[in-house]
Amino acid sequence: MTSKKLYTALSVCTLSLSIALLLGIQQLKDSFQYQVENNLAGIDLVIGAKGSPLQLVLSSVLHIDNPTGNISYQKAQKLSKHRLVKTSVPISYGDNYKGFRIVGTTDDFLELYQAKLIKGHRVHHSLEVIVGNSVANKLGLSLGDIFLSSHGLIENNLNLHQDKFKVVGILAPTQKVIDRLIVTNLESIWRVHNHHEVKEQEYHHHHHEEHKEEHHNDVFEDKEITSLLISFKNPIALLSFPRRINKNTTLQAAIPKYELDRLYNFTGIGLSTISLIAYLILVISGITIFISLYKTVKERAFDLALLRTYGASNFQLIKMVAYEGSLIVLCAILIGYILEKFGISILFQYIETGYSQNMLAELSLEAIVRIVVLVFVVHVISVLLVIYPIVKMNISTILSNEK
Repeated sequence: MTSKKLYTALSVCTLSLSIALLLGIQQLKDSFQYQVENNLAGIDLVIGAKGSPLQLVLSSVLHIDNPTGNISYQKAQKLSKHRLVKTSVPISYGDNYKGFRIVGTTDDFLELYQAKLIKGHRVHHSLEVIVGNSVANKLGLSLGDIFLSSHGLIENNLNLHQDKFKVVGILAPTQKVIDRLIVTNLESIWRVHNHHEVKEQEYHHHHHEEHKEEHHNDVFEDKEITSLLISFKNPIALLSFPRRINKNTTLQAAIPKYELDRLYNFTGIGLSTISLIAYLILVISGITIFISLYKTVKERAFDLALLRTYGASNFQLIKMVAYEGSLIVLCAILIGYILEKFGISILFQYIETGYSQNMLAELSLEAIVRIVVLVFVVHVISVLLVIYPIVKMNISTILSNEK
């Protein structure tokens, strides 16, 4: 191997590149599936403002996009009384603390993700919050901490609200979306936003005293929420319920499973293309290894024939070739694995900054084994092709030809 450094390096490079790509694609696919399966958490339908259904799902279920708008809480309440609805969880947001979303909702929200408290208690009063595990770890929040939220979903210090939130509970890690949310009740969100509005009302209507008074009384009258997460008693409801809402009301109903599957099919095309390239590189690396070994056997034909005359068996010669091939493959698997880990972590650090969410699922052992076996099969084929000339060599011709 040291005598032909270039060939060895080439073989290891191409093979490790294809292994890294194959492992990387597998991990991306697994991660996507994992996110979808875990975070749908039994949510059959999302009802929100009209707009892009995918955006509604991404913002309300995965919490990684801006909402499509607000909807009337009363209208949503009416819908949730439908006989086919098992649970309906309202959510309302529009604020963040250091980039983590503050979601106003009911206690049922925790049930969706089977989230358990490790410290503290649930939200009893407005402006109390429970924080997800990732939030608590990244921001070093503990019980009793007080913070100001900023308006909007992106971290900023310009629009700080005056209301102080107080941490009353911390959730155990769930590996689901709730890990990076700050959960409070609906009243908190309305309260924080209505102060804002009341001030504006006072500003605009300072000569309309009676209007201001009236506004104070029905501060929570025309309440709005971002969306409603619905689970049905019977999946058959999915056939008619969403269509009826989309057709007859000003609201929009989106089916998370359907929207995310569609998204996966779009991104899946890209992933399949890269997979194809990875398989091609794998084939090329098999050919490179074959050429490298074949060259050895051809160039060393005289030495090999000589070894045979000294009593070396075919098997011993084959072992030499096989060892060389195996060493290349083992090096490549190791380098490929390291490359993949490194590449994916860089990719996800780049993605994660936007959403403070670790979306990466660990590579399953089964996937790794499958890819390693595939690589070995390709390698065994290339070694078998090289063995043929060894077995078939005519010792006397080779030796007599050598001057």
